[in-house]
Amino acid sequence: MRKDIHPNLRPVIFKDVSCDFELLTLSTIKAKETAQWKDGKEYPLVKVDISSHSHPFYTGKQRLIDAEGRAEKFRKKYGKK
Repeated sequence: MRKDIHPNLRPVIFKDVSCDFELLTLSTIKAKETAQWKDGKEYPLVKVDISSHSHPFYTGKQRLIDAEGRAEKFRKKYGKK
């Protein structure tokens, strides 16, 4: 392999801010913040809005979507004149 062409793979903490779930995994993402993990070491911290612990598909809690309102909006915008 050629040197200096691959990104640096390192442990990173991903924190779901909506449900305070944290996951330590390997990533190449750059982070500006750091946080202390359960082992006492400092790792880069990346905050995310949604994860498997808060996503409706995995939790089974679906949100109701106003489908009728969307259809009417579409018909008004693109319907025959």
